[in-house]
Amino acid sequence: MGTPVDDLTCDIVLRDGSTMWIRPATNEDVDALETFFRELSPESRYQRFLGPITPNRSAIAGMIPADDADGLCLVASARGRLAAVAAFYTNRHAPDRAEAAFAVSDAQQGLGIGTRLLDRLAVAARARGVRTFEADVRGGNSAMLEMFARSGYAVVDTHAEPDGAVERVRIDLAPTVLYAERAADRSQIAARASMTPIFEPRAVAIVGAGRERGKIGSEVLHNLIAAGFAGPIYPVHPAADEIQGRRAFRRAVDIGAPIDLAMIVVPAAQVLEAVDDCLAAGARGICVISAGFSETGPEGALREAALLTKIRAAGCRLIGPNCMGLLNTDPAFNLNATFAPVYPPAGSIAMSTQSGALGLAILDYAKRLNIGISSFVSVGNKPDVSGNDLIQYWAGDPRTSVILLYLESFGNPRKFSEIARRVGRVKPIAAVKAGRSNAGARAASSHTGALASDDAAVDALFAQAGVIRTGTLQELFDVAALLAHQPLPRGRRVAIVTNAGGPGILAADACEANGLELPALGEATRAELRSFLPAAASVGNPVDMLASAPADHYGRAVAAVLGDEAVDSVLTIFIPPLVTEPDSVAAAIRASAAAAPDKPVLAIFMRAEGAPPALSPIPSYAFPEPAAVALARVATHAEWRQKPEGRVPVLDGIDEAAATRIVDGRLACGGGWLPQADVSALLAAVGIEQAASRVARTPADVAAAADAIGFPIALKGTGPALLHKTERHALRLGIEDHAALAAAAADLAASLGADLDGYLVQQMVPGGVEMIVGATQDPTFGPLILCGTGGVLVDVLADTAFRLHPLTAESAAEMIEGLKGARLLGGYRGAAPADVAALHDVLLRVSALLTVCPDIQEIDFNPVKVLASGAVVVDARVRVERLPPRRKRRGIEY
Repeated sequence: MGTPVDDLTCDIVLRDGSTMWIRPATNEDVDALETFFRELSPESRYQRFLGPITPNRSAIAGMIPADDADGLCLVASARGRLAAVAAFYTNRHAPDRAEAAFAVSDAQQGLGIGTRLLDRLAVAARARGVRTFEADVRGGNSAMLEMFARSGYAVVDTHAEPDGAVERVRIDLAPTVLYAERAADRSQIAARASMTPIFEPRAVAIVGAGRERGKIGSEVLHNLIAAGFAGPIYPVHPAADEIQGRRAFRRAVDIGAPIDLAMIVVPAAQVLEAVDDCLAAGARGICVISAGFSETGPEGALREAALLTKIRAAGCRLIGPNCMGLLNTDPAFNLNATFAPVYPPAGSIAMSTQSGALGLAILDYAKRLNIGISSFVSVGNKPDVSGNDLIQYWAGDPRTSVILLYLESFGNPRKFSEIARRVGRVKPIAAVKAGRSNAGARAASSHTGALASDDAAVDALFAQAGVIRTGTLQELFDVAALLAHQPLPRGRRVAIVTNAGGPGILAADACEANGLELPALGEATRAELRSFLPAAASVGNPVDMLASAPADHYGRAVAAVLGDEAVDSVLTIFIPPLVTEPDSVAAAIRASAAAAPDKPVLAIFMRAEGAPPALSPIPSYAFPEPAAVALARVATHAEWRQKPEGRVPVLDGIDEAAATRIVDGRLACGGGWLPQADVSALLAAVGIEQAASRVARTPADVAAAADAIGFPIALKGTGPALLHKTERHALRLGIEDHAALAAAAADLAASLGADLDGYLVQQMVPGGVEMIVGATQDPTFGPLILCGTGGVLVDVLADTAFRLHPLTAESAAEMIEGLKGARLLGGYRGAAPADVAALHDVLLRVSALLTVCPDIQEIDFNPVKVLASGAVVVDARVRVERLPPRRKRRGIEY
């Protein structure tokens, strides 16, 4: 099966930040390919064809495979002209091998186009069963040999012809760890280059700069001037000669000088014309502040699609539309290209928001809290530049140490996960995701589907990617203040130093409620505290120094607990008494924290004026609870960083052909819930143990099945309407003999009537811990895998964990460890420990099944009995459906 054309068509970002469109070639490209090859230099043609050849029209037509099985030809174009062509041609005698060939225009060589084409060809080839590419490379063609080496794919063989004129190169297309690392590096370099004209422009044009202050275009111009932007500023206005002391131009093309960034603030109906003008003037980045696009309905969506087409055809990047602009506080640029009335202080926190109106409030809040911003952007409708681009830009920005995101939607959640997981190990990422309610939760016919809310998918995504999720914007900034100014904690052990007992108790309660620990202080620490504190003071944890504690006591107490090996971080609380100066206390805390830079210190100044400036850079909070929440979030992130990066394991005992055959057979009948016999066969194909069972149609068949399995047995009614057997009273358990079995079968037939189409006779599985394992397809995030406390309590307890497919061994273990029911698995109140490794294996095999059979829409194993040895699925349901290919907007890749 080949790769769908939609998956092969995309825009890529190159090493210099420009974009290029890749798509499969068609017969309509013959003329363009003829021009492309004719315009190649003689040297480039010689390297492509291994001789002084200029292919004729017939030869070019033959380069485009007529059949999907014959191979694939891709072309790359920019600004309406072909820039590269690459192809592979399958070997009919050795279908796991293919011949590959590449050509890149002389002007575009050195930008990484060949490597990106190799990436796309490899994806398509693997889908066709091709495992290796072979290529003839002319001796001395170091660029091509270097491309193969830099790609990260394993070069498994090189063989030079006797005369040395040609080298035969063979590469293995299996993605390797090195390939993933090289691809990530290419992605980050390209993303940063593409964002540089936007965040680091040498010149800015404002199309729609008005002569009257108070208008959005005028305020953008005013803010650029007021912030002291380091480069030329060009107002563009159809009639004005001068605006705010700057020469104005009728059109962007009249400027006659290079433009990196064009800000467009004109009515929506005029935006496309303005964009054409800016692109003609050479703009490399465009920010459309104007509203009136996809947020307004179908007509606006068409306008937005046309806008994106223009941007991509020009190899440019787009912020917006429907946004408030962007800023960069770097003194080398002093870029304030927003209409916000506030300009935040410079700092190390970068932030993106989808909401323009919220962006105004965020900048104001950041300034009031004196939280320093490195750069800020409002992405608006984000048809082009999204959080994925920005995270990669900020990953390479030396002024940014913390990344904050306000998200309303995900364009490509899997790519987000890959990027965030990589960047988050170096720079923390914290996010607020709007839309936590279940108002939009899907209606589902399985427990798994009902539990898999959109919010569960977001939680799974963030947990796997190491993103710190906060519930509110205030909490986001609480976390950011800690991340920006303090080291990550080594663990969850917290010491509290206070001058008031009540707040100390509140802080202790808040810490424990959020999973932090208050360890007993060491004897040496307590002795040090006793040496200067009053006898009435408490030297436990919390350390209560009493209300009379002077600044010196704060400094010495904080230093003492920071020196304790049992302490990972310190919360210090100050309530102003009459005799102690807050400024002196703040300075003492800061000095002690500076002497122990490897442990975080948080301050709680419970007074109307907040913390004195002398406390900086120690983060300060008004009350204990938000400080504890922020510290707990950061501690969780620190734990995530310390874990090894997981790998998807290769499991034995997976019969891919059998599993595919079962699912395809049901799809041929229209899809739906698999018959019970097929479910059992599917589980056997992937090595998941199920309780011994047989399907029976008549009471006589039921008796024969029971004899084959052996009493005691369970009897279950089957039928399309009997998915939730407990609710329909469609099961009878613990049947010991034939008489009881006949009575149970008759009872089910009478109570279920026409809904009953047969029986499932099943072995009774005594004991064990009942869990649920399942999966469901999310329209945005793809397959979600579930693990939780199961049986009849699944809906009552909702003790579940979700992760995105595919599972690594580490993420499967985290799912189990994070459940309240994990205590039951460990042997609760004298019970024998359950076989957690067996449950872990079931989760990984469900993930492997989803890889083999992507048309599975729902899996529901409830209960899975986890025994002292092994795990057995007692009740299993699987639904399959071949969904139509999801129409994707014109995507961009790195």
